Amino acid sequence: MMRKAILDFNMQFGFIPEITNKEKLAQADHYVLLGMGGSHLAADIVKDILPDVALQIHEDYSLPEVSSKGIAETLFIASSYSGNTEEILDAAKEAYAKKYNIICIAVGGALIDFARTNSLPYIVLPNVGIQPRLALGYSLIALAHVLNQETLINNLRALAMTLHPAALEQQGKEIAALLEGYIPIIYASNRNRSLAYNWKIKCNETGKIPAFYNLFPELNHNEMTGFDFVEKTNKFSSYFYFIFIKDVQDNKRVQKRFEVTKDLYEKRGQRVIDIAITGNTRVDMIFSNLVLADWVAYHSAILYGAEPEQVPMVEDFKKKMIVNPFYGDK
Repeated sequence: MMRKAILDFNMQFGFIPEITNKEKLAQADHYVLLGMGGSHLAADIVKDILPDVALQIHEDYSLPEVSSKGIAETLFIASSYSGNTEEILDAAKEAYAKKYNIICIAVGGALIDFARTNSLPYIVLPNVGIQPRLALGYSLIALAHVLNQETLINNLRALAMTLHPAALEQQGKEIAALLEGYIPIIYASNRNRSLAYNWKIKCNETGKIPAFYNLFPELNHNEMTGFDFVEKTNKFSSYFYFIFIKDVQDNKRVQKRFEVTKDLYEKRGQRVIDIAITGNTRVDMIFSNLVLADWVAYHSAILYGAEPEQVPMVEDFKKKMIVNPFYGDK
């Protein structure tokens, strides 16, 4: 199931979202995406591609602070792939109670029921039985429509023809083999924060392995020194494998930081692999890299004998959360 989802990923960009109750969708200058886990990954990517769009991401219960002056021009976007994410249901309920502008995005569940009951604008995503992290194409197309970003929509639609997931599988399998037995640490520039974060999430959820990320140039001012080992801490170095996501469009000084850091790490016995972002357009570059990450995580799971698609610890956690702020105590 998961391998097919990766192979067919480019087809998600053919999705044409329909905004139900669109006439109630207010114009906005500022957007707040309410989303947890895989349900805010699309917003992360939008912020990297379109840094001038006033898009804030909120990953918590309740609502973030918005000035009373700006609230009328703010649209709250409640994004929960399943439609049952506790934190997002709580935030959506609060936004509705305060009469704020809101739109809901989900495959169904309580969030879409809430939108229908209260005649709110909403988008129903295709329910094809995949995990949120694998439905990034659907989520991003839907979000781009809400933000009225026609150029982004057109560029995303082109991926249905130009993105070829099967061509990236062998490279992903080879990287997974290199990483076997190690903890991945992913480094990227601030410009590519969403890529580094996505790699981490895919390694965690699909590969079922610990993984971490950080960004240049900040990591050169702190994290880097954690790998300058002395005799008693030298054993720590044996656990890590660094993935450097390199972009020729990064600031030239940031590109030099990649090279200098790699040199310093390798001289201290660290393992580093460079992964260049390639593609004809910004969206090509982003999604080729993300599909590669999917393949790396998928083949890591296979190497470790883990089930790549499901997230049983997350499901166990949800069962232990007795109180649901949307429905009340159970």
